[in-house]
Amino acid sequence: MTTATAAVTMYSTPWCGYCKRLKRQMLDAGIAFDEIDIEQEPAAAQVVEEANHGNQTVPTLVFADGTALTNPSLAQITDRLATIGS
Repeated sequence: MTTATAAVTMYSTPWCGYCKRLKRQMLDAGIAFDEIDIEQEPAAAQVVEEANHGNQTVPTLVFADGTALTNPSLAQITDRLATIGS
């Protein structure tokens, strides 16, 4: 799901099972997000590496306030969104 007003960007790969599960959970919860495939966007892979100490770990979510979570639970995402006021 890609929206102009998403408060979170998910960095993922097409083959990542954790990414697929989290996307489904977020869609079911009505959480809008932008998604970027790090295999198609080299600059996105660098964002993920910076958030994960040099590792390309997905799913990595980056929020509007610049904070990031790696392979978070849905509860962690909703808590973070509530904290940043989205």
